[in-house]
Amino acid sequence: MGNCHTVGPNEALVVSGGCCGSDYKQYVFGGWAWAWWCISDTQRLSLEVMTILCRCENIETSEGVPLFVTGVAQVKIMTEKELLAVACEQFLGKSVQDIKNVVLQTLEGHLRSILGTLTVEQIYQDRDQFAKLVREVAAPDVGRMGIEILSFTIKDVYDKVDYLSSLGKTQTAVVQRDADIGVAEAERDAGIREAECKKEMLDVKFMADTKIADSKRAFELQKSAFSEEVNIKTAEAQLAYELQGAREQQKIRQEEIEIEVVQRKKQIAVEAQEILRTDKELIATVRCPAEAEAHRIQQIAEGEKVKQVLLAQAEAEKIRKIGEAEAAVIEARGKAEAERMKLKAEAYQKYGDAAKMALVLDALPRIAAKIAAPLTKVDEIVVLSGDNSKVTSEVNRLLAELPASVHALTGVDLSKIPLIKKATGAQV
Repeated sequence: MGNCHTVGPNEALVVSGGCCGSDYKQYVFGGWAWAWWCISDTQRLSLEVMTILCRCENIETSEGVPLFVTGVAQVKIMTEKELLAVACEQFLGKSVQDIKNVVLQTLEGHLRSILGTLTVEQIYQDRDQFAKLVREVAAPDVGRMGIEILSFTIKDVYDKVDYLSSLGKTQTAVVQRDADIGVAEAERDAGIREAECKKEMLDVKFMADTKIADSKRAFELQKSAFSEEVNIKTAEAQLAYELQGAREQQKIRQEEIEIEVVQRKKQIAVEAQEILRTDKELIATVRCPAEAEAHRIQQIAEGEKVKQVLLAQAEAEKIRKIGEAEAAVIEARGKAEAERMKLKAEAYQKYGDAAKMALVLDALPRIAAKIAAPLTKVDEIVVLSGDNSKVTSEVNRLLAELPASVHALTGVDLSKIPLIKKATGAQV
């Protein structure tokens, strides 16, 4: 049998041991676990935040100034299973104070080493950066213990050689100097503002004077405008008088032009009658004879055209008749040639091999002539032979082989001809 153990979220429960010598370990936080009597062991580890106060006294900076630095760190054990197992392995069974001492030694060591690399100004004026650097350097080491640094801040920095107070005096002097500069700048701004007010006053005065001058100028302009208007009206009246006189002159000229137009119309009518008379005279003396001559020439051309058409039709009929006669002649010749070929084929069929042989014999001279045609270009052939010459025997051999060659080419056996048979037999 066993017991059921529960833990809150701020505490971790480690259950180890079991049946048959098991080395299995169970890590629980914010939950419950079962532990067997006698064979299981249960231990608890706090997960609460631990506040650690780090003091480094009389630590020299990179410039050799001894400082006293106090820092505050907030750390806790991490709850990830692997890291919780590491923390349990190192701190299980120890009190919270023992865990704080271990972490304190680690943080103080890193704090001392970092102080030795910085100046007093860097440490005092930028404490956040200094604290961040301590966290970044110390976090890997405490992390390997399963502990997480939640925060690290610098609480106090002081020295016993008045170095920081000297820096304060310098800053005080800088502030006093800035205050004096501020007063001077305020007085300067007041003077500038006073000058600006005077300038604004003068601007208002000048604007008033300008408005007065503008009013005078507007009066003069209005007076000039009135005078100009009077002059314009006078000029318009004069122009109206001259314009009316010009209109009267125009009317007189228009009447004169109308009289000239009537006279011109009368002259045009007389000229038109003269043109009609001249036209009729030309028609009687020139146009009518010309039209008669043109009609005569047209009739002659029409007759010539008909003549040429009839001659062309006669010539075409002549050519057609000649073509039909020639076609009839060609047709008759074709039929005669076809009849001749038909009779020749029947004769060849009737006489059989004798006819074929006759054709071959008739064709042999022509074949020989075609073969020997290249030799016609040779002027002379000289055949040399001695006592042992074989020219005659070679010629005889070629003659003996001739029937076989013709039989291979045409299928006709010349050896059956008595004369050739006798000649080839004698050679053999």
